[in-house]
Amino acid sequence: MADSTAPAPHADRTADRPVYVIGAGPGGLSAAYALRAKGIRAVVLEKSGHVGASWRRHYDRLHLHTTRRLSALPGLPIPRRFGRWVSRDNVVRYLEKYAEHHRLEVVTGVEVSRVERTPDGTGWLLHATGGRELTGAAVVVATGYNHTPRLPDWPGRDSYTGELLHASEYRNAKPFAGRDVLVVGVGNTGAEIAVDLVEGGASRVRLSVRTVPHILRRSTAGWAAQYTGVLVRRLPVRLVDRLAGPVGRLSVPDLSAQGLPRPDTGLYSRVTEGSIPVQDVGLIDAVRKGRVEIVAAVDGFEDGKVVLADGSRVEPDAVIAATGYVRALEGLVGHLGVLDARGKPVVHGARTPKNAPGLYFTGFTNPISGMLRELAIDAVKIAKAIVREGAKDSAVMPSRIPG
Repeated sequence: MADSTAPAPHADRTADRPVYVIGAGPGGLSAAYALRAKGIRAVVLEKSGHVGASWRRHYDRLHLHTTRRLSALPGLPIPRRFGRWVSRDNVVRYLEKYAEHHRLEVVTGVEVSRVERTPDGTGWLLHATGGRELTGAAVVVATGYNHTPRLPDWPGRDSYTGELLHASEYRNAKPFAGRDVLVVGVGNTGAEIAVDLVEGGASRVRLSVRTVPHILRRSTAGWAAQYTGVLVRRLPVRLVDRLAGPVGRLSVPDLSAQGLPRPDTGLYSRVTEGSIPVQDVGLIDAVRKGRVEIVAAVDGFEDGKVVLADGSRVEPDAVIAATGYVRALEGLVGHLGVLDARGKPVVHGARTPKNAPGLYFTGFTNPISGMLRELAIDAVKIAKAIVREGAKDSAVMPSRIPG
């Protein structure tokens, strides 16, 4: 069957100034498809050699915490054979198939270092690898939420002689079998790595916690936590906080005796601050049975030991820092005044900054309803917004594709 999104001969009127999409992850690919479906030429620029580069670097056991049906990008379902909770490798396979199926124009090995307005103010100039200067009618930045590993500048870190690695370097538990390991950070990544280490034969696993997280069952009696996230997405924050409290107490046991008391702030309040609940994939049982020991936050390193916030010291064989990522957008667009104090875009989705019309951002939020689901929704909205702007600006002259 022919691809119904293939542009008609008259449709590509932006050959001289396409829309450039920076990043060939789920956000970039879905945006490119949505634009192509509107008859707009979209060129995806990817600094690595493959689509889905960040997904390829994740640890081996990773599965989506969102359901297969609610994680598909626009225009192509995720195959049923991938199961309800899609594995990392199958996410990569899906992204590869997505780009191929939709015949997306993806250029790999090209890194964009800076985006600025064209001298005449009618478009965007991209400075890229090899001295390239590319002119686009609009730009969609989709470089990813998990872009650059963040390793805190703990006192004594540079002189620490023990093994210290960021979670982005962790693949599986095999190198840590029979060893004492400290995992720092209790987000979804840290929690799952701790469980993986226990199941993989580490002799001792400690999990360093600074802020007690909300923990949710990934699924209860077949009802995925994501479904609830979708339902409450637009409700008032305080209302969701009140509803989540009793539900959490019913579904998750009290782990206060093991060092994980219930949080004293609301679940949705935390989400609005950028902290997503931990989806349980074995942490609750591991903590309850003492297989994962909860310890205080890391304050620094001294004399070959890790200094904790409660004054105690531990001497693990390895420290794995599941301390998150930074967006690293400052060099790319920081000079445009489109980032907030934390380095996040001031707008996302179909909205563009007032001082930078035609510049879009996708994938820089972590919503309770599921990132892939929201990326798919944003892609369609971004394409529609560019069509609307194209009707006002001769730089972009989209033509709807029949069918």
